[in-house]
Amino acid sequence: FWKKKNMILAGRKKDTAEDKDRDMKKVLQVIILALLCLTLVFISKARLDLALTIIPENSASAENGGDSVEAMAPESTPTPTPEPTPTPEPEYFTISCIGDMTLTTNQYFSEESSVHYASKMNGDYSYPFANTVQYFSDDELTLGNLECSFSDKKLQNSMYAQFYFLCPAEWIQILPEGGVDFVTIANNHTMDFNDAGLEDTKAALDSIGMAYGENEQAQIITTPSGIKMGIYTAGDGDSIGTGSTSIPSEEKALAAIEDFKAQEVDYIICMFHWGSELKYRPTDAQVELAHACIDAGADLIYGSHSHCLQPMERYGDGIILYSMGNWSFGGSTKPTDPDTAIFQLKIRRDGDGSIHNDSYEIIPCCVSSDLEGAANNVDNYNDYKPTPYEPGTEAYDRAMSKIMGTYEGDDMVRDYSDIYASYS
Repeated sequence: FWKKKNMILAGRKKDTAEDKDRDMKKVLQVIILALLCLTLVFISKARLDLALTIIPENSASAENGGDSVEAMAPESTPTPTPEPTPTPEPEYFTISCIGDMTLTTNQYFSEESSVHYASKMNGDYSYPFANTVQYFSDDELTLGNLECSFSDKKLQNSMYAQFYFLCPAEWIQILPEGGVDFVTIANNHTMDFNDAGLEDTKAALDSIGMAYGENEQAQIITTPSGIKMGIYTAGDGDSIGTGSTSIPSEEKALAAIEDFKAQEVDYIICMFHWGSELKYRPTDAQVELAHACIDAGADLIYGSHSHCLQPMERYGDGIILYSMGNWSFGGSTKPTDPDTAIFQLKIRRDGDGSIHNDSYEIIPCCVSSDLEGAANNVDNYNDYKPTPYEPGTEAYDRAMSKIMGTYEGDDMVRDYSDIYASYS
């Protein structure tokens, strides 16, 4: 019994062990299958990630699940965003203004005299501007007042003219040698030699291509940089030889400005021969006319006639030079006032082509290169060669104060009634 019982128990144990073995195999199979599945998942994901890095994001699949030709095409280069057009940089140009140019000595000195303009120049037409030409050689426009005539004829003096300021026609070369670009001949010496003198003077100017303005003339010139400038020139011919106060017509000046605006010029200049001689301050009539012209659209007012510096004024958007005094002035071997100046106005052309006044520089000068003689007012100190003063000197500060309007000196007085008696 017991033997049989033990055999049965042994058989049950054996069955239990086999069952356990089978169960373990099943568990291992499940684990292996799970690992295989996980492996397949990882491999599929890796392939998907790789595909996403190769195929463009915007590629499309075919409806049947396959890759379309469009999806497999290389990605096109995107159109670059255009850079904004840079704003053009402003351009700057210089207008230079100088005073009266009387390029010969009066009739009371012979050309052989050591103090005569001809003797000082000695045939060198660059002589008068030798100490200042560097200021004008590279500017856009140099303006001046021409107070002499040019002719090779022995012309008769006008009954109104006290002085005989007649240059040989060849002396017209002084102007281009000095860098001058435009002169006004609308002044009280225009008709010193009547119509014949005026026509010969104009012919001399034309021979060198020098632009010039006659009385109550409005004209348009174009500068080397393409700036279209309207220039109006005017003086009162009734004051010839008298030194009296003269004021151009406001009505005609404003009409000229309106005409310039209608022709769409870039910049407007009025050149006036006006005011009183040897006065350091403008008259009320000068101020009123200048302001009216600026209000109407003028950009620069250039004044002459006083034979001394008068103040400059910045009014509205314009610049007013009431008088630039003398420059190379053969009218006297000992000018009453030796001070003069170069006024250089910087104008700006913006990207839209418009022109505006920007800034300015003043170079105080003496009418002569003999600075010591001028300082001591010695006889015949004038050698007709304007020369800059040294900054910081008394003369420099004095000339600067005259053009800046802070000069406190008294006006000068000159009596022309005994002019003939003063020369032997």
